[in-house]
Amino acid sequence: MKDGCVLVTGGSRGIGRAVVRALVAEGCRVAFTYRTGEAEARALEGACDGLAKTWRFDLADRARPGVLVPEIEHALGPVVGLVNNAAIRRDSLLAATPDADWDAVIDANLGGAFRCCRAVLPKMITRRAGSIVNVSSLTAIRGVAGQAAYGATKAGLIGMTKSLARELGKRNIRVNAVVPGLVMTEMIADTPPERLKELRAIEALPGGTRPEDVAAMIVFLLSDRAAAITGQAFLVDAGSTA
Repeated sequence: MKDGCVLVTGGSRGIGRAVVRALVAEGCRVAFTYRTGEAEARALEGACDGLAKTWRFDLADRARPGVLVPEIEHALGPVVGLVNNAAIRRDSLLAATPDADWDAVIDANLGGAFRCCRAVLPKMITRRAGSIVNVSSLTAIRGVAGQAAYGATKAGLIGMTKSLARELGKRNIRVNAVVPGLVMTEMIADTPPERLKELRAIEALPGGTRPEDVAAMIVFLLSDRAAAITGQAFLVDAGSTA
């Protein structure tokens, strides 16, 4: 990873922020994106001793990845790793979900990851090296009422991961997914306490899952230590699925 940089989408908060910090701690250069919360992004950038640089990026902007990746490579060197972490949620029971909300979640979470992969792959293929990690969700495995659209995108990421691993393996590019359990991030800040208690009741480990736990798995999968691993989806869920 130190031969270039790693692009982390949604890197200004939650799991993404933990990934940025973990990569910087390894001495890697990191490009990370934010959609809102520029102050948080700039603060993180400033705390990374010049190893990280931030860009604004909206997953719904279909043309942006093709422009963003050259900008990043001009500033930080070749993109050798990609973490598709950014996502949106628009929760509602499926019977009451408007087409606009369904389309927005599918296009952002699944389409955005597709477009980011497509943007980094030509040069990874030329170099015959690279690693991609897609951040899925336990919702893809267990299901959560009100998250049909979100769960569909996260399950789709696992399917895309496996197919892409088959496409790229002979070019020495690895593609894996991480499936976090309940992680206390800004994305679930509005979840009622009683609902959080229900969700945590299935965890085998009392400490739960921290952003840093997920980040450690992502950094491992990006690295040469995982040289023989591709096409896999790794649960980091405090034993929720045990």
